Amino acid sequence: MDDYKKYEEACKKIRKDNERLLHEFEVWLQSSGLSKKTIHQHVSNIDFYINEYLLYEDATEAKDGVHAVGMFLGYWFIRKAMWASKSSIKGNATSLKKFYSFLQGKGVIDKEDLTDLTLTIKDDMPEWVATLERYEDSSISMDDVW
Repeated sequence: MDDYKKYEEACKKIRKDNERLLHEFEVWLQSSGLSKKTIHQHVSNIDFYINEYLLYEDATEAKDGVHAVGMFLGYWFIRKAMWASKSSIKGNATSLKKFYSFLQGKGVIDKEDLTDLTLTIKDDMPEWVATLERYEDSSISMDDVW
């Protein structure tokens, strides 16, 4: 079996696992009393993260994506999501914190991983927003964005 075929098979399995995870996450969010609209937004954000970003170049499981949030919000999301904005970056950060809190509560990730994620988001958010602003500024060369 060639590498691409292995990658496709791994992604297929992960997508199936992700479908179950997204459903469980949605139920978990419902128990917190959030509105249907807010729940839908969090689930949609996480679906994009785990089924698009984490499977874009490699077959990465959701639990292993806890360490990839910086590259996602600070680079990939800005370049690939046409709807990238200051509020969508912040909204995705909130969704990711909720999702990984959910996974930590299930014992899928360690508390230390969740703490690292939260600190990364807190510390790097200003730079991610500044990067987006440079990216959207047509007077700035792409070489100077990143």
